[in-house]
Amino acid sequence: MTDQTWNLLLREQLDWHWIQQLRARLDGLTDDEYFWEPVPGCWNVRPRDPGRPGSGTMTIDFAFPQPVPPPFTTIAWRLGHVIVGVLAMRNASHFGRAATDYDSFPYAATATEALAQLDEEYATWLAGVEALGETGLARLCGEAEGPYAEFPLAALVLHINREMIHHLAEVSLLRDLYLHTRREAS
Repeated sequence: MTDQTWNLLLREQLDWHWIQQLRARLDGLTDDEYFWEPVPGCWNVRPRDPGRPGSGTMTIDFAFPQPVPPPFTTIAWRLGHVIVGVLAMRNASHFGRAATDYDSFPYAATATEALAQLDEEYATWLAGVEALGETGLARLCGEAEGPYAEFPLAALVLHINREMIHHLAEVSLLRDLYLHTRREAS
C-alpha cells in the first residue's frame, strides 16, 4: 500500500457519488424549487430580520434544542445545512477556511448562488482531506468536533461522506417531488 491508499479510498467514496449521482442531480435547480415549501411550517432560508445577528441578507431557520418532531426542511435549508454545518464549519476547523457558523454564514438568496457555495465548500473539503495523507487521517479530530473529538479524522471523513450522500439524496428526492407535484397541478 502506498501512503495515500486509505486517503484515496475515503475521498473516492464520496467523490464517486458526487460525480456520478449527486452533483448532476442539482443542475438546473430553480429558485422556486430551492425555496419550495411542500408542507406548512417548513424550515427554510429566509430574508434576515433587521434585528437578527449575522451576515448577509438571508438566514436559516433553526432552534436548539430542535423541536419534536423537527420541522420539515426545504431544499434551501438542506443545502444550507450541507454547506455550513457539514462542510464550511469543518473546513474552518481543519483546513484553514475562515471561521463560520449557522448565525454568521451569508446564506444564498438564489439556487445558483447556493450551488456555487456548495461547489466551493466541497472543493475545499476534498482538497483538505487529500492533504491530510495517512498521518493526518490518524490525527485526533480535537474539541472542535464534539463527539468526534477523540476519534481520528478518518472517522470524521466517513461521517461527512454519510452526511453528504444522505442529505443530497434527500434534495434529489425533493426535486423529484417538486417536478411531479407541479406537473400534475398544471
